Amino acid sequence: MTLHFYGIPNCDTVKKARNWLEAEGLSYTFHDYKKEGADPARLAAWAEQAGWEVLLNTRGTTFRKLADEDKADIDQAKAVRLMTENPSMIKRPVVEYAGGLLVGFKLAEWEAVLA
Repeated sequence: MTLHFYGIPNCDTVKKARNWLEAEGLSYTFHDYKKEGADPARLAAWAEQAGWEVLLNTRGTTFRKLADEDKADIDQAKAVRLMTENPSMIKRPVVEYAGGLLVGFKLAEWEAVLA
């Protein structure tokens, strides 16, 4: 199974997820948002698949520091724009696998799909 893993290397949740993948012997390609940015077309596809509400991290400091007008009236297009401009706002990690998408690291969900 080919896994494409998207995140930020110093994120604790990303570290936990990568450690789990390695312990399971699962190989993956890693896309570092800080170095490589976020592709708006891919974000739009993920938003369609998982829902922009799941994908947009509204709990993080990057989102909380936004101006009130940027936080207001968010729809899918605005969410994709915000995440493209600020990849730290993408919930981490995101993993693409054959037939699906994982957003965030929920061990039971990952075990059910990947183990």
